[in-house]
Amino acid sequence: MDHDEARVRILDAAEKLFYDRGIQAVGMDELRTAAGVSLKRLYRCFPAKQDLVEAYLRRRDDRWRTALAGYVAGRADALEARPLAVFDWLHDWFSGPDFRGCAFINSFGELGATSDGVARAAREHKRALRAYLTDLVRGAGAGEPDVLGGQLALLVDGAITTAAIGGEPSAARQARGAAAALLAGGAPGR
Repeated sequence: MDHDEARVRILDAAEKLFYDRGIQAVGMDELRTAAGVSLKRLYRCFPAKQDLVEAYLRRRDDRWRTALAGYVAGRADALEARPLAVFDWLHDWFSGPDFRGCAFINSFGELGATSDGVARAAREHKRALRAYLTDLVRGAGAGEPDVLGGQLALLVDGAITTAAIGGEPSAARQARGAAAALLAGGAPGR
C-alpha cells in the first residue's frame, strides 16, 4: 500500500468514526484498526491526531460543499429556484440514517476552544457556505445579496442543528419556508 492509498483509507476511517462518535472519543489505535494500516504508517501520514483532524475537516468541507452545489445545479435550472433547492438537499441529507448534524459545529463544540486548526476549519467552512448562498441569492436577482445570504446561512445552520438534536428532517422544510419568505420580501432586519 502506497502513501496516498494509506492516507485515503485513514481519512475514510476518520470521517466515519469522527462524524459518528466525535473526535475525542476516537483514539489513534482505533483509527489504525479501522483503516487497516499500521500505527507506524498512520503516524507517517499524520504525525499528530491534530493533523488528521484538520485533514478530515478540509476533506469533509470539500465533499459537503461539492455535493450541495451539485444537487442545487442539477435540480434547479432556474437561478431563482436555486436558493430554495439548498433546503431540499438539506432535507435529503437529514433523512439519511447516518446524519449526525454539522461536522464543523460538532468539532468546534468539542475542540474549538483549544484547537486553532479546528476553529479555523469551522470558520472557513461557514464563510464558504455563506459566500455560496450569497452567490445563489445574487444570481436569483434578490436585493441586498450579502444580507440575505447571511440570513440564509443562519437558516441552514439552525435547520441542521434542529434536525440533529430533534431527529426531525422537517426542520429543512421549515427553514425553506422562512427562506422563501425572505426571498419574496427582500432582506429585512439588517
